[in-house]
Amino acid sequence: MTASTQEMADMRTYNVVILGIGFLFIFTAFTTCGNIEQTVVKSLDNATFTGSGYHSLGIIYGVFSLANLLALTVVPVLGPRFTMFFSGILYSGYIAVFITPSTWSFYFTSVLIGIGAALLWTAQGYFLLENSDVTTINRNTGIFWALLQCSMLFGNLYVYLGWKGKTEISDQDRKVMFIALLVTSVLGTLSFLILRKSPLLEEEVLPEEEGRPLLSVHLIYKQRATSAIMEAKKDFKTILCLFRTKTILLLSICMAYTGLELSFCSGVYGTCIGATTHFGDEAKALIGISGIVVGFGEIVGGGLFGLVLKNSRFRRTSVVFLGMVVHFVAFYLIFLSIPDDAPVVFHTSPLHTPYMSPSVFIAMLCSFLLGLGDSCFNTQLYSILGCIYMDQSAPAFAIFKFVQSIFAAMAFFYSGYVLLSWQLLVMVVLGFTGTLCFFVVEKAQNTLAESHSEHYSGSCAQSQRGVGL
Repeated sequence: MTASTQEMADMRTYNVVILGIGFLFIFTAFTTCGNIEQTVVKSLDNATFTGSGYHSLGIIYGVFSLANLLALTVVPVLGPRFTMFFSGILYSGYIAVFITPSTWSFYFTSVLIGIGAALLWTAQGYFLLENSDVTTINRNTGIFWALLQCSMLFGNLYVYLGWKGKTEISDQDRKVMFIALLVTSVLGTLSFLILRKSPLLEEEVLPEEEGRPLLSVHLIYKQRATSAIMEAKKDFKTILCLFRTKTILLLSICMAYTGLELSFCSGVYGTCIGATTHFGDEAKALIGISGIVVGFGEIVGGGLFGLVLKNSRFRRTSVVFLGMVVHFVAFYLIFLSIPDDAPVVFHTSPLHTPYMSPSVFIAMLCSFLLGLGDSCFNTQLYSILGCIYMDQSAPAFAIFKFVQSIFAAMAFFYSGYVLLSWQLLVMVVLGFTGTLCFFVVEKAQNTLAESHSEHYSGSCAQSQRGVGL
């Protein structure tokens, strides 16, 4: 039975909202976990546990980068709803490990959640497109991302309220925290069960004829699997071809930088704040506030650049340059005010004295600047990739996530051994180089657009001028 146009629109809106709520709950749990897990690991009163939060996050991002190709084949076969539910179970399993931690389960679930992340985000893209059309895709994407960004706020606020005034995280504090996060993640996972099938898919899979042989269903899934494998092979060949182009090689430097600063924003900086004894009894609670402020910087940046890009005086290079400056200011203030050994101390307190007395205001200002700068780089990389590779967008964005995740994994692995000043220096060098490479690519695209202005009228070149990308 064919649904009316209004019923179909309402169902799609319902699906997008539930999708956003599911991700809100799951990433409230996971983002909060990533922000505090190294601090939690350092506070464990368990002589047999030898795991590292940095290493766990490194495994997650490393496996995630490699599992993306697998996800391209699996999601079309299993369907996005079941895939997201299954991935949510893997996320919840990772959170549950912290209630009664052991080294083997900690690292094993790190591998599983890396696979789950690749499946989850690929399925999200499929499901969002299934429930959108050319007139609703921008609205639906906005609804989804607005709900997702709120995940930075609630879990970190709970960390602040739960850990306020505590210099050490007891076993009871840890269990209460992660039971709450586990319940949150499970609720997000269960929400995927109330998603509805897209009306078009129902018509495709469920035929009008009564008593259609069961074999036809088997053939449908066989055709889906064959089609998915062929499409994955095609995308993989395209990825290899793109990797050899000058444009992607130059942009890869900028992509690599976003991986380093992603690891710093999402795990290292919060750990540094929690290890800074100058903050006294508030140090552990400030990890939560820092996560909130980073999220606020991301939200402000996303909204600001959405308005700025409507002004023709601003281009992608302006936003990327702003991101570089904002990050370098944050790095300099962190270098001056956070102990140099804050990322590497384990059971002891930092021994190095910073150049200036740590300030809560400066620490939170740096959190905001880190989030703001991150949105500068990521939004403009998405913009330039979408403009240059309109016909090869999936392989281009797969390269972006691959490079970003690999370098995030590398950064998490060395963060527990390298002093803060050296970590900041690596990011400064790569950030400056990546920004220059971005400028070279943008200039080449502008030159190409000007030389073919008639050919590109109304398409990418016009969007670069009229929209100010």
